Amino acid sequence: MNVLLINGSPDPKGCIHMALELAAQVLNGEGIATQTVQIGNKDVRGCIGCRRCHELGKCVFNDIVNETAPKFAAADGLIVGTPVYYGAPNGTVLSFLQRLFFSAGIDTHMKVGASVVSCRRGGNSATFMTMNQFFGISGMPTVPSTYWNDVHGYKGEDVLADLEGAETIRNMAANMAFMIKAIKAGEERFGKPDVKHTQFMNFIR
Repeated sequence: MNVLLINGSPDPKGCIHMALELAAQVLNGEGIATQTVQIGNKDVRGCIGCRRCHELGKCVFNDIVNETAPKFAAADGLIVGTPVYYGAPNGTVLSFLQRLFFSAGIDTHMKVGASVVSCRRGGNSATFMTMNQFFGISGMPTVPSTYWNDVHGYKGEDVLADLEGAETIRNMAANMAFMIKAIKAGEERFGKPDVKHTQFMNFIR
């Protein structure tokens, strides 16, 4: 069992890094391996809607999105972290996730997902809701915690001073470990739910 951690911050040792490290410590303690991919300081362009991925099985722009896709496919869970930029996720992480989820053709059904956000003062709630949209549309159970998965700070070490935020991240990771194990056990006993996605409705008549 393994979880892929995506650091969408341009600072590889900043607040998101610290929050992901807290989650990884708990997951590792539960016997779940973790791997971190740093994307926040990479040049990641947005999707241009060319749909070449439907022919190629990967994005036409051969960058860190395509490099990460096999890791996502092999993972049982995904945690994505982003700082807050103007009350929203930063542009890099949104471009990355939109292309990853759309282009890779990965079976995400029953992979477990969680997002982690960080800001100095405000904007966490709106950012958190935006990030979680990727999971619900992709058949991925979203991991709960004892609060929204946000931390406050300006530097990485500030996260440790946010006692409730750090506790929230640890609780999320404990819940994620339980959900991954429970889903694995459920699949072995009952199989995956039989869901279909055959209808594509256009609301303009």
